[in-house]
Amino acid sequence: MIGKTISHYKIVEKIGDGGMGVVYKAEDAKLKRTVALKFLPPILIRNEEARKRFLNEAQIVSKFDHSNICTIYDIIETDDDQICIAMPCYHGETLKNKIANGKLCIEEVTDITRQIAEGLKKAHENGIIHRDIKPANIFITNDGVVKILDFGLAKLSDSSLITKIGFAAGTVSYMSPEQARGEQVDKRTDIWALGAVIYEMLAGKSPFHSDYEQAAIYSILNENPVEIALLRSGIPQYLIDLVNLCLKKNKNDRVRSAEDILASLSREKSFNSKFDLRKLMTVPNRKYTISVVVLLFALIGVFTVLNIFPTSPQPNKKYLLGSLLFLNQTNDTSDTQN
Repeated sequence: MIGKTISHYKIVEKIGDGGMGVVYKAEDAKLKRTVALKFLPPILIRNEEARKRFLNEAQIVSKFDHSNICTIYDIIETDDDQICIAMPCYHGETLKNKIANGKLCIEEVTDITRQIAEGLKKAHENGIIHRDIKPANIFITNDGVVKILDFGLAKLSDSSLITKIGFAAGTVSYMSPEQARGEQVDKRTDIWALGAVIYEMLAGKSPFHSDYEQAAIYSILNENPVEIALLRSGIPQYLIDLVNLCLKKNKNDRVRSAEDILASLSREKSFNSKFDLRKLMTVPNRKYTISVVVLLFALIGVFTVLNIFPTSPQPNKKYLLGSLLFLNQTNDTSDTQN
């Protein structure tokens, strides 16, 4: 394939492959830009109905123009009945590789979760369900921008094709119970998968990982994952709760939508912002000293007034009391959270 031209794309090098296709780096002769061409496995598109369904869904996704969804530039049907997708050639790494290099810090987990949820929210609002959210389908650019890959591809596959194309090994572990049972799915299937991804970002391993497809499916349907707090200390309670709610086996008990996940993260961020703001409002040492000096002069003035006008003690006592309270409120940081 190297050196071959598909439509107006000249293939330069192979940059990846997997169950969902082979990816090549290519040059766009018309627009003079570097792109990635993903060739879908023929076994995925041999069914004409599935092929049309994929093309229709890809057309919808191509109109999203969302920062957290991989852009689709073009879809090419070749003379030999192949389908390839032209998309940006991002620089960075998949979330799968990032996790393999070590557990992510809490701030990274929260930020990546938020961006994935933003992308899913956009898709779900347009009636598109991903069906295959997993670390390998989450790309993180060198600028830290999350891109959800392979929208629509999972819809091409069915249970009879899974083992034939090696699709299951990395995918079954993230399937929702209803998906594993072959039932009709909705956006809550993506919510489940996102919960599994958050779990893996925190713990370093999938909640339902197994080397065997049937064992993974049994675990998803019948077992609860190891409590994430037992695998890693210091996880904020809001993340533990979010993971547990996303991984409810009954979809009616799960977080309802990506929008709800964003609202939860936003509330947590708002709380932390107020907390940080209180820290920022703590008076620096120099200003603290100046404030104390000014207040001392004010107190001296109060005592002077008391000496000059001894016949009106009650108002002055109130004024003095007010000054002392102000001094305490300004300078006593014993109740400030660190």
